[in-house]
Parts: sequence; C-alpha cells; structure tokens
Amino acid sequence: MAERLPVVLVTGFLGSGKTTLLSRLLGRPELGETAVIVNELGEVGIDHHLLRRVDERTVLLGNGCLCCTLRGDLADELRDLLSRRTRGEIPPFRRVLVETTGLADPAPVLNTLLAEPVVSHHFEPAAVIATVDALNGEGQLEREPETLKQVLVADRLVVTKTDVAEREAVDTLAERLRGLNPAADLLEASFGEADPALLLAPGELDPRLLVLPDTPPHADVEPFVLFIDRPVDWTAFGIWLTMLLASRGADVLRVKGLLDVGAPGPVVLNGVQHVVHPPEHLEAWPDDDRRSRLVFIARGIGKDEVEKSLAAFDAAARRP
Repeated sequence: MAERLPVVLVTGFLGSGKTTLLSRLLGRPELGETAVIVNELGEVGIDHHLLRRVDERTVLLGNGCLCCTLRGDLADELRDLLSRRTRGEIPPFRRVLVETTGLADPAPVLNTLLAEPVVSHHFEPAAVIATVDALNGEGQLEREPETLKQVLVADRLVVTKTDVAEREAVDTLAERLRGLNPAADLLEASFGEADPALLLAPGELDPRLLVLPDTPPHADVEPFVLFIDRPVDWTAFGIWLTMLLASRGADVLRVKGLLDVGAPGPVVLNGVQHVVHPPEHLEAWPDDDRRSRLVFIARGIGKDEVEKSLAAFDAAARRP
C-alpha cells in the first residue's frame, strides 16, 4: 500500500445510538471498500444487508463492506486484516471503522494506532466520532466519566435521537457540547441517519471553532485558547509539548491547533492526553489570521499556567 489506511473510531456511551448510526452507515454505497470492526456482529443490524459470510467471524455486505468481530486486541485484528487482504482471503479495503464499547476510553485506542510499529506503518487515525444521546446526554455528562472523556477527545460529535427529543433539549445539549469541545464538528442524527461524507472525513481544524462559547465547562475541565503572535521554533515547541504531556498528559484531555513555524502554511497539531498525532504541514493558512492558536481542554490546569510555562521555555530556547 502506497499510503496508510485511515481508521475512524466510533465511540459513545451505552445506549447513545452508535450502533444504530453504524448500522445505517453499513447500508450506504459510500461505505464500500470499508472494513468495520465491531465488538459483536449480532449487535449490529446488518442481516438485511448481508451478502455472504467470508468465515466464522467476517461477513461481506452487499456494498462491498467487510464487517468483522473484534475478538481481543485491536492491533492483532488490524494486523490480521492486512494479512488476509494480502493473501486474497478478503476483498481490498481502503478505510477501517472501529466501534468501541460504550464504556471505552478512546485515548488508548488512538495510542495503539500510533505506537504499535506494524499498525502505525499501515494505518493512521482519521477521526474520532462520539455519539451523544439527546434524551439522556445531559445526565450522562454529569454522572458518567466515560461520556465526558468520549466527548472531549472527539473530532466529530453526533447528537442522536433528535427525532424523539424536544428541540429545546437538543439545543441545550448542543450548547453544552460546544462548551466542552469547541474544536469538534457538531452534527445531528435523526433515526440514526447522518451524512457519511461529513462523518468519515479526516479530522480537520476549522479556525472558526477556536472561538470559545460562554457555556460553563464541566466541573474542573476548562477549555481555553492560546494565541502566539510570532513564529515559534518548531523543535523547541515540540520539546516543550512533549515535556508538558509527559508530566501532565492525563490532565491535558485534548490539544488541537495551528502553529506558525515560519513556513507559508501552518503545522496542524492534534493530541489526546499522552498521544500526539503526526503533525501535518499545510501549504497555506485557512484564513487571514496567521497567529498560532491552540485549543486546550484540560483538567486542573489553567490558561495562565500553560502560557507562563510556554513563555519561560521559549525564552530559554532563544538565549544563546
């Protein structure tokens, strides 16, 4: 393969509608040449799409989409898919969807994709989709730490069950989600239907989302934006961020932004706790604002602390 295959994570708390969303996606022609890894095939309503069974754990859908049972370790499953594809036992695929359990923390899954050598050579994280129940999401955000973690690390938030929820409740939840994760795209799904092109697009950074709303954050979780007016030394910044995540990675739930490193375009930075995605260098800026800007979603770490730490490190790096 000339390029690494994108992996999209579909996460969400128990009963939040991720299985319904995935089931609807599996019936779409756009999902052809996709390998889907789920925890249990029987939990996904695919029978009416089923074309034939490849083996005891894999089925081939009518649109060419493969659906596999996750038996154990995700890295093993991805390596096995590659091996079977190479041997011609399963059809070619050009992307992978992984449905996590309702109680899963997405951060370790992302770490598997980036840290396991064989997996990281052939696959790359594309986006994290988190489903949030319009009927029960507010309560789950208060009571269930897994829901909060899934929301904070997501690239795309999907409010589900909008067909049965009151419009006011949907709007209130959407405002809450924007306050918790302003860097995520926010979509709605009625009867589990959503645009595959929007859902499966690689994670992108829309500079308009860097304007934080006035919604109060959850407990001690604080979203904030840092702006840097001059180009940064990419090497020095990388060392500083590595040190920050090494010491406080568990509390830096998300960092995402654009860095001015003196090139024609910015560097896109995207990290979840201790895991930082490979940086991407853009050819041009997405708008007229050429300042570096970083969205942090942190727990127990204030904006002033991060600004002072970065300023001190930057000053030390500039000294002869």
